[in-house]
Amino acid sequence: MNATNSQPVSSVSDEEITRFSALAEQWWDPSGPMRPLHAMNTLRIAWAARHLPLRGATARRARVLDIGCGAGIASEALAKEGYDVLGLDASANGIAAARAHLDSTPLPATAGPLEYRCGSAETLVEERQTFDAVVAFEIIEHVTDPAQFTHMLAQLVRPGGTVVISTMNRTLRSFAVGKVGAEYLLRLLPVGTHDWRKFIRPSELAQYARAAGLHTTAIAGMAPSPSGWKESRDMGINYIAAFRKD
Repeated sequence: MNATNSQPVSSVSDEEITRFSALAEQWWDPSGPMRPLHAMNTLRIAWAARHLPLRGATARRARVLDIGCGAGIASEALAKEGYDVLGLDASANGIAAARAHLDSTPLPATAGPLEYRCGSAETLVEERQTFDAVVAFEIIEHVTDPAQFTHMLAQLVRPGGTVVISTMNRTLRSFAVGKVGAEYLLRLLPVGTHDWRKFIRPSELAQYARAAGLHTTAIAGMAPSPSGWKESRDMGINYIAAFRKD
């Protein structure tokens, strides 16, 4: 909370938005600066889908919010899984790239509806919007206050709904591999993509979730392999977690 006016500090970091906005036109290039997201997307979508509400459990499609959607890599994949998806991002450039890709590469007829919106979690909370599920992939380590952000995710999901978060663990190994290796040695990511000090330990994420009224239902590591990213017991670098709101 802001000590001056007791109002919540915005979750949106202008510095982060500027950085990712500059990459918007390259977002959909699987060999470009977002190639790690392309590489892990199949795993994170499949894992999330196992824990999200069933797509046909009711007369309507389950409504999913993809917050911090960037140019829509996960949003399109979730729609293809049959969900009714809203992709939200504070970067106007990112949302423009998401819409452009959707226009140029239409979803199959079996996909659920997909809408994009430029905005923040705070806007949806103020509008009192709620969803059957909220996914936040590789975004919580880029917000200004992860505890407050988790609280907003809980506000945006309906009782009985699911929140899925993927992020990076703050370990010496993640510093060596996820920061130094990925950005400086292998050049898998643009330099400055991550601030290792903002990486979040699983215990910290669970604490934020409990304080927000969510309880952990599943957690797993995500690790690259020669045949693609795999679910792992090793959460030393990347991990993904599901939470339920009672």
